Amino acid sequence: MIQKDNFFKIVDEGFVYLAEENSDHLVACGPRCVVTSSGEIICSFMVQSGLGINDFKPVTVRSKNGSEWGKPYFLWKEKLEKYSIFGSISIGPDGKIFFFGTRTMIEKKGESFWCEKTQGLKQNEIVYAFSTDDAYTWSDLFTIPMPVPGSAEAPGPMCITKNGSWHACYSPYNTFDPDVVVEKNQVLLLTSRDCGKTWSYTSMLKFRENYAGAAEAWVIELTDGRLLGTCWKLNLRDGTDFPNAYAISYDDGRTWTPALSTGIMGQSTALCKLDNGRALFIYNQRKIQPYGVRIAVVNPSENDFGVEVNQIVYFAEKYSTENLATSHSDWTQFNFGEPSAVVLPDKSILVVLWCIENKHSGIRYIRLKSDYLI
Repeated sequence: MIQKDNFFKIVDEGFVYLAEENSDHLVACGPRCVVTSSGEIICSFMVQSGLGINDFKPVTVRSKNGSEWGKPYFLWKEKLEKYSIFGSISIGPDGKIFFFGTRTMIEKKGESFWCEKTQGLKQNEIVYAFSTDDAYTWSDLFTIPMPVPGSAEAPGPMCITKNGSWHACYSPYNTFDPDVVVEKNQVLLLTSRDCGKTWSYTSMLKFRENYAGAAEAWVIELTDGRLLGTCWKLNLRDGTDFPNAYAISYDDGRTWTPALSTGIMGQSTALCKLDNGRALFIYNQRKIQPYGVRIAVVNPSENDFGVEVNQIVYFAEKYSTENLATSHSDWTQFNFGEPSAVVLPDKSILVVLWCIENKHSGIRYIRLKSDYLI
């Protein structure tokens, strides 16, 4: 691994979105960005009244330079009283933009989507939509049949491959019903090879430990055609973390290598492809100081994740005077999370994450450049 603390240099940082005080949208989460063929940057995220509340509202904002951002535009506004919608955008080779995630029925204002007793998510549906005009208008939300019992935790975007396959992954979770038996030691990959008419599924990541669970899973197509999947691997017995897991597919998602260790002890994972089969691996670090968001350059194989660089780019303690929650059981007290990244036309890297920083709550951006990478 290249030992360079300044491999990535921060050239700009600020906020994509700042929540207004005394509004119904006190926090934001799940930021994801795409770059259109014209070079415009679109960032999607969700606003909600508070961490853990079942009232996610997806929005998009736009920027021409990554520094100045427009106002949020709500997606499917007419459905947001009935459904809590959480999802991510991605872009296909032909420029079509996709939204993939989940929707959950809202039965009572202020309700939680989490049940502490069952350690489960309120029963939800897996959904997707698409836009053919750079996310100005959207199709209705289409459902994807849930292939196994349980709820879906699906924060990663859909991956549209060069050959036209649609791939999306999710982690099966318990529901509020204690009688529903869920096989949680896996990440499932949903695949359509006919533009959403039919769907199949396989285990993208399957853990030997029956007490392991997954979260924050992600899948991308590398430039050499392989698929790379990652996730946060949890020890459901004692609440500790395993190293982040990964797997590789050489046949467009039909089969996968055994689940492998990245060697990185992180939490939320995100991926962004680079040239020559490499990728950026972006993740949170809440348990090992300095706390924050880190970004690694990786060249994965069946033998090793191929970590070339691993650098912190967001220091959470710099922005917060409060105690930073570190345990998954304290997730409603987290101060930052769900980072992702995209390569901009000028070859800089735009990292986005949600954060609660003293007087500010919203979506932060950090733009990076590297003399070694590009």
